Amino acid sequence: MLEKNIIKKFKDIAGENVWTEEKDMMCYSYDAAFGEQCPPDVVVKPATYEEVSETIKICNENSIPIITRGAGTNLSGGTVPASKGGCVLLTSGLNKILEINTEDMYAVVQTGVVTADLAAAVAEHGLLYPPDPGSMKSSTIGGNVAENAGGLRALKYGVTNDYLMGTKFFYTEGNLIISGGKTVKLVTGFNLNGLMVSSEGLLGVMVEHIMKIVPPPAASKAMMVTFDDIMNACRAVSGIIANKVTPATLELMDSFTIKTVEEAAKIGLPTTADGLLLIEVDGHPAAVEDEFQIVKRICEELGGQVQVANNAEERDKVWEARRKALSSLARLRPTLILEDATVPRSKIPAMMQALKDITKKYDLTMGTFGHAGDGNLHPTILTDKRNKEEMERVHKAVDEIFAVALKLDGTISGEHGIGSAKAKYLEMEVGKGTIEYMRRLKAGIDPKNLLNPHKMGL
Repeated sequence: MLEKNIIKKFKDIAGENVWTEEKDMMCYSYDAAFGEQCPPDVVVKPATYEEVSETIKICNENSIPIITRGAGTNLSGGTVPASKGGCVLLTSGLNKILEINTEDMYAVVQTGVVTADLAAAVAEHGLLYPPDPGSMKSSTIGGNVAENAGGLRALKYGVTNDYLMGTKFFYTEGNLIISGGKTVKLVTGFNLNGLMVSSEGLLGVMVEHIMKIVPPPAASKAMMVTFDDIMNACRAVSGIIANKVTPATLELMDSFTIKTVEEAAKIGLPTTADGLLLIEVDGHPAAVEDEFQIVKRICEELGGQVQVANNAEERDKVWEARRKALSSLARLRPTLILEDATVPRSKIPAMMQALKDITKKYDLTMGTFGHAGDGNLHPTILTDKRNKEEMERVHKAVDEIFAVALKLDGTISGEHGIGSAKAKYLEMEVGKGTIEYMRRLKAGIDPKNLLNPHKMGL
């Protein structure tokens, strides 16, 4: 518990936007990840950059850990204290879109701007902000940068890192750091933008971003393809990429997920299908038609039944099905464990077969969906953490999922980050030398280890 004089200092800075009551602390001891959570000592919601700086200075002077939090949609335990205590610094008060430049095609936004709000504002100007994580209606741009968020369009359009042109952030002494800018080419000093991408709050508190925006495609065609065998759906994904077609989106759902989404949302999904691909191609109208014919041929050769969306309403219905996958599965059991093991796209069939085998081996309930076009699968285990025997099987299954992904030249995290949930697996992928390098880098910037301490095992 913090001393009253320290709490007063925080209140002198942020006024009513400071919380210390136990009931409030519990709200900020959870994010969207599974795991044992710890409450902070105080929550501070700055409204200006000066308030952010002064809050950080107080934390530094009193050796108080700083856990930066946006909307709390994090799926790796990155926005909650790793142990009891500390200051949760909310960035949701920094929520202004400062500029949308249609000539040079960039937007300047504060870190707490909701992703969907930026996309909508840009669309009003006839432009597109492509990154569209599944949580885009609530997740914030700062969180997207900190985790390098992807989304359904990442296959063709890339991830958050591909759109970050500049960032302003503070480090532990409360000094403002400016990186990047509004020009297409910029090589002034270190690439501090790149340092902040995937940094998960360990290297600074971000307050502002310059994000690239692009023209929207002239045409698009969305389709839903059903398969009697999900392995053929996986082979279709590999076949489409091998035929040099890069869809805007290429999403996969297994039979369990299809049935669960349909039961929850009544969208009209084919519940008898063993696998489902949701595909969209976009670009110049002639290219869209050419790519559609290639995709259609590959899918049909593997037994897929292609249903094309005839209008915007049908298209939105297709994508609503995918976006409801996680929330629909979460209805079934008290505890949901969502992973994001990712493999090279050619190895998706092998990864899917491994997931089927692991589910059977450990006698678990698992639904799998994900961004199959970029190899990013989301095996989702439904369980109850109160059942210790079942949880032992769950942990063994997760260990094996990551081991298989790495054996297939993949990664333990395609987009959710490491946080505290995956810290114990990091060495398996990057080795001791890499972790030591990261540890030394952080120590140089943050010698007291106050910025989101103990995440990534650092």
